[in-house]
Amino acid sequence: MSAAQARSGNGPGRVHELAVAGLRAGVAGLEVLTGVDVVVRSGEVHAVMGPNGSGKSTLAHVLMGKPGYQVVGGTVTLDGRDLLPLAPFERSRLGLFLAPQDPIEVPGVGLHQAMTEALVGRGVNPDDTTGSLTARSVAEARRVGFETRLLDRPLNVDLSGGERKRSETLQMALLRPSIAILDELDSGIDIDGLRDVARRVRDGVAEWGLGVLAITHYRRLLSVLHPDVVHVLVRGRIVASGGPELAEELERSGYAAFEKAARERDEGGAGKTDS
Repeated sequence: MSAAQARSGNGPGRVHELAVAGLRAGVAGLEVLTGVDVVVRSGEVHAVMGPNGSGKSTLAHVLMGKPGYQVVGGTVTLDGRDLLPLAPFERSRLGLFLAPQDPIEVPGVGLHQAMTEALVGRGVNPDDTTGSLTARSVAEARRVGFETRLLDRPLNVDLSGGERKRSETLQMALLRPSIAILDELDSGIDIDGLRDVARRVRDGVAEWGLGVLAITHYRRLLSVLHPDVVHVLVRGRIVASGGPELAEELERSGYAAFEKAARERDEGGAGKTDS
């Protein structure tokens, strides 16, 4: 499905756009993102790769509005709506979804209850014309290899890392967001599980025009997601973008050349003075 044909749960026929421009942000007084620019539209898959400490997870947290992070410059919009003043639940209602790197346990809150409240909060009938939420949950669980007996368990309680990633993907499929941010969906999950969840994400791109920003260290996730664009994030900024072949290059040669160029750029800029 092309972007022009894409649709989402927020409105059939709409083309959605997450636009990040000049984003500078940090935590505990340390600026981590030093000017990120990226645009993700319906039906597109973008991958973000980079060395440890480059700001990948910070980018995910800032986009979703996690407390504790400070934005000091730039803009983030979804369909032209400024996201930065909004709470995470408000960003979710607008169609943004985050699958975190380490999903936390939520004792006392079942998956069905969480999905019901999330859908109602977005003005969607949980039991729509496609079937009851329970029936859809069972169907989605089977698609991602999530044991149906776990659907009645409190969110992520006593689940393995792989089960949590399957659960997050199941939740994404039920909510049908406009844009999904996947923070290392491939961590803590085995090869079969990775194939299941990545295929479901890819199917979402085709089924309702899902736009994807996938953060990863490894090309194995991208071999299933088939990204349209691969971005290299180094020292808090995207320093290169290209097609899937860029991920192959990174796997062969690593980030050393990109880190050197970024360091020289920063040091050169720091040394300049006005004449």
